[in-house]
Amino acid sequence: MIRRTFLTNIAPVGAALFALNGCGGSKKKQIGVVPKGRAHLFWQSVHAGAVKAARESDVEILWNGPTTETDYNGQIQIVDAFINRRVDAICLAPIDKKVMVSIVERAASQNIPVIIFDSPVDTDKFISQVATDNYQAGQLAAERMGKILDGKGKVIVVAVQPGAASTMAREQGFEDKIKAAFSGIEIVDKRYGMADFAKSMAVAENMLTAHPEAVGLFASNESSAVGAGQAIKTRGSKIKMVGFDWSPTLLEDLKKGLIDSLVAQHPFKMGYESVIASVKHLKGEKVEKINNLSPKLLTKENLETAEVQEQINPDLKKYLE
Repeated sequence: MIRRTFLTNIAPVGAALFALNGCGGSKKKQIGVVPKGRAHLFWQSVHAGAVKAARESDVEILWNGPTTETDYNGQIQIVDAFINRRVDAICLAPIDKKVMVSIVERAASQNIPVIIFDSPVDTDKFISQVATDNYQAGQLAAERMGKILDGKGKVIVVAVQPGAASTMAREQGFEDKIKAAFSGIEIVDKRYGMADFAKSMAVAENMLTAHPEAVGLFASNESSAVGAGQAIKTRGSKIKMVGFDWSPTLLEDLKKGLIDSLVAQHPFKMGYESVIASVKHLKGEKVEKINNLSPKLLTKENLETAEVQEQINPDLKKYLE
């Protein structure tokens, strides 16, 4: 069982770290890492990658995120607390591309460098952005959908939430590619699961009821894919599903054929590269402004290959226990 550690009370934890690192008159650089949420395996993998980078670079990471991926007020409070503690850098996965602008710009105005990861923000006041090329990922999902449907049929989409730039880009990439390359495919419905398993299941069930003729389903993140998969199981539907992200549940559904394929990100690498970018900047080294990580299509046929296994099975215990 993986033990998850989060900073629920930043001040005492920060003070303890300062005391610990103050021995001998020097302390390690401290980097606040703020994910969108805590619950999903995706964020645990990001956390593990960040820890690996911190160990290699001899810095401390302070990991804290809101309970849910819709709580942008909670995320703002966490970033605000890191700014007030004068951490050396902040790595942030913005819940909302517009709402989080002010806090990113506040950090920049306080000379605290910000690394954006996973999802963009509508300001250029950051040092580097480390994220999946989400629009390309959506197009990859559309290409797979077109192939498995032989270029024809009706499709439904379980989306994530308005304002979440990363998943909006995936959904747009999917929709644009379907429209441009597959004239015989029609997207007949799209509803938001609000980054919640149960809500995603409910909207998937509602769409399956409303559109019994639908032959394809695209789900654009882990929570929407898990919820949609559960709806398909419950109804005994034969609809062909292309999902996004991965978890033990999703991989098992892929092996069983319930899900046709999954577009996978590399969250471990995302966490690692974000902290490394912070460290390089703090050392005065140049870093890429935009660091796009390529997505990968997982199928039953390539799931057990060494390349895929390295990406989807990072050793979380090694870094999080």
